[in-house]
Amino acid sequence: MHNTALQIGSASGKVTDAQVAQLVAQALPAADYRGKKILLIVPDHTRTAPIGLLFKTIVAQIGTVTKELDVLTALGTHPPMSEEAICQRLEISLEQHRTEFKKVRFFNHEWDNPAALQEIGSLTSKDVSELTDGLFSMDVPVEINQLVFNYDQVIIVGPVFPHEVVGFSGGNKYLFPGVGGPKILNFFHWLGAVVTNPMIIGNKWTPVRKVVDRAGALVKVSKACFCLVVAPDKSLVGLTFGAPENAWDAASELSRQVHIIYKDRPFHTV
Repeated sequence: MHNTALQIGSASGKVTDAQVAQLVAQALPAADYRGKKILLIVPDHTRTAPIGLLFKTIVAQIGTVTKELDVLTALGTHPPMSEEAICQRLEISLEQHRTEFKKVRFFNHEWDNPAALQEIGSLTSKDVSELTDGLFSMDVPVEINQLVFNYDQVIIVGPVFPHEVVGFSGGNKYLFPGVGGPKILNFFHWLGAVVTNPMIIGNKWTPVRKVVDRAGALVKVSKACFCLVVAPDKSLVGLTFGAPENAWDAASELSRQVHIIYKDRPFHTV
């Protein structure tokens, strides 16, 4: 499903709400979602993006035909969010959650609660050695929030920016470490530290990204992803949709144009 990414936007223009609605309608035909149970995975308040615009557009598109349409916040190890905080993230009021969006349940990821997690396999020492160019050779158990298995499809909604641990954020990173368990989460950050920030930030196919995508492949649930590219003035300049890997690939190309400025001389201190 979604082998190539749908995409709109450019480094020089802004994406309108009407364009967002058009892409969401193309991406999520209502007839395909009749009676389905859908889980939206969204970032917490530490990521800048018009998540509310996507949330409301998705609900308008498939909310009346789905059996369930719920939200899980990809906290990683961040503290849980209150109902009010999740409403703010989704750009709705508490009152709207209890009326217009009362069907939508909110869940926080619980990375440190073993009962909330399910082990789905391991990255073997051979896998890890191959993915990290020999930096590490160890088995890494992969756990994910077991809620994802209660749904017919998981739809990730989140921005793509240059990122100091993975290269570019977004895509399967909202699964690992977003809603993953501590073992893969700790390994992922350790690997990023060993590769070092200057070798990672703004590079696409880092060892960390390869680990994240390999872990994502172990999640045997239908997955789709909306990736948002947001300009420094917080306006939406790009939106892609597809399988997490494809949507991320397309969005990170636009992010590279929007977010990276090249200078002719090195800096002593940044």
